[in-house]
Amino acid sequence: MSMQKVETFGEILRKLREKGDMPLRKLAAQLDIDQSTLSKIERNERNPNSDLIEKVAKIFKVSKKDLQVAFLSDLIAYKVLDEDYGVEALQVAEDKVTYLKKQK
Repeated sequence: MSMQKVETFGEILRKLREKGDMPLRKLAAQLDIDQSTLSKIERNERNPNSDLIEKVAKIFKVSKKDLQVAFLSDLIAYKVLDEDYGVEALQVAEDKVTYLKKQK
């Protein structure tokens, strides 16, 4: 498991914005999205798209890979969050991904 702090994409985005002392409206304008949409992304009520992830990486000069991993892990975590065997399924899925990549 990664030593990376467990944070959602939205939490990471908010921290980047606040650390950069950037108002919500200014970042929304740079991302070419509505301010309310950005607010929802920061509150984990809406998912970003890959174009937005790339723009965020450029604006804040951070790793696109790290942002993408945070986003994808959010998708997976929320998908299995309320499942009885979610954590076990994640462990099996990790093995399946390795297996399927070898099959390609």
